[in-house]
Amino acid sequence: MTPFPISEAQPIFHDNALPGACDVVVIGGGVIGVSTALFLARAGQNVVLLEKGRIAGEQSSRNWGWIRVQGRDPAEIPIAIEAQALWRELAAQVDADIGLTQAGVAFLADKDSELAGFEDWLDHAHPHDLDTRVLSASQTAALLPQATTGWAGALWTPSDMRAEPFLAVPALARLAAKHGTMIVEGCAVRLLDVEGGRVAGVVTERGRIRAGRVVLAGGAWSSLLLRRHGISIPQLSVRATVARTAPMDEVFAGGAVDGKLAFRRRTDGGYTLAPSGFHELYIGPDALRAFARFLPQLWQDPLGTKYLPKAPASFPDGWGTPRRWSGDAPSPFEAMRVLNPAPNAAKVAGLARDFSATFPGLGDTRIAAAWAGMIDVMPDVVPVVDRADALPGLTVCTGMCGHGFGIGPAFGRITADLAMARDPGHDLTRFRLNRFSDGSKLTLGPNL
Repeated sequence: MTPFPISEAQPIFHDNALPGACDVVVIGGGVIGVSTALFLARAGQNVVLLEKGRIAGEQSSRNWGWIRVQGRDPAEIPIAIEAQALWRELAAQVDADIGLTQAGVAFLADKDSELAGFEDWLDHAHPHDLDTRVLSASQTAALLPQATTGWAGALWTPSDMRAEPFLAVPALARLAAKHGTMIVEGCAVRLLDVEGGRVAGVVTERGRIRAGRVVLAGGAWSSLLLRRHGISIPQLSVRATVARTAPMDEVFAGGAVDGKLAFRRRTDGGYTLAPSGFHELYIGPDALRAFARFLPQLWQDPLGTKYLPKAPASFPDGWGTPRRWSGDAPSPFEAMRVLNPAPNAAKVAGLARDFSATFPGLGDTRIAAAWAGMIDVMPDVVPVVDRADALPGLTVCTGMCGHGFGIGPAFGRITADLAMARDPGHDLTRFRLNRFSDGSKLTLGPNL
């Protein structure tokens, strides 16, 4: 079993010599980059995937493990539906059990006013024939009979799924390698190679690779590389704390969240726990630069984010992190191979108390491990998935806003098609890169 948390101390699994040239370079070994590389390789492209640290070392292995359509932005719903179908197909093709289970997702309402928001989201679900429905208080109690919390109701989607992220994404990477993707871990891309105003490849710490097309799927690091090349996006990263319990009796087979706590059954017999709606933002140059764009989101949920005055050294938005560097010297991407923030210890202790209080019949909750990840977020809570007009040959897929794992295979397929100048099969207007510069008003996605 893959050690977790995945870190730079873990031995490199994918170690290949860099080629001089290829068709497409994919930057980033998270679920988006891995899925993109897989679909490019299946389309007959000569693909090199470069990861500065380890495959799935960052947020792609540190998330809750939910694969849901419920609560998605309207523009994401058809893509999330495709992603669920792809997860089923891929789970049968990988070389390991990734824990894919259809057990449903429930958003639990602490008060009646929250149910109105759930009802509003059903207007988006109905055109897609989703099995989502709003449950009454008594129906919610029947769904979670061992809980002592008296919820007002719930938004419930029985068809939503779960999987184990730190098993799933490395398994997808091995599948991509089987289909011909050359994966190189521990190799940072320092710069894009630009000739005549268009992408001509990448400059890595091990040398250049010539390629007419490059995909950037760098998660929390994407905006740093883009800014170095004159492309600015208001992407920030927030710290999210997560924990897993020791094995416990099953009280719910799926995933659920209320105003305090998110929990998901795990294949190892425990639960993944996380504080509901709580993130921590390190204040850095990008945070100050993008503050005005994030005001509507902050106004909608003013208490959901805690502000920390200074990012640890070498974080993407750290005060000392270089914004200018050359291709012939170490870059910020080499200074921190795996972004591995410490979890919030007080929140971890609170998770154990809240889970025990919700399900007292389980007895004391023993936390077996805790970790944190940095979620790349955008002001309107939807990602950027687009070709970069300013740099022909560059395709960007970033800012997944905590949705990346579940929706990743579909956005990977879409990004592969964008890189090959094919029809992506979905309306991507909502995810265009220039929405931050064309004067259009940003519309917040559902806060679910």
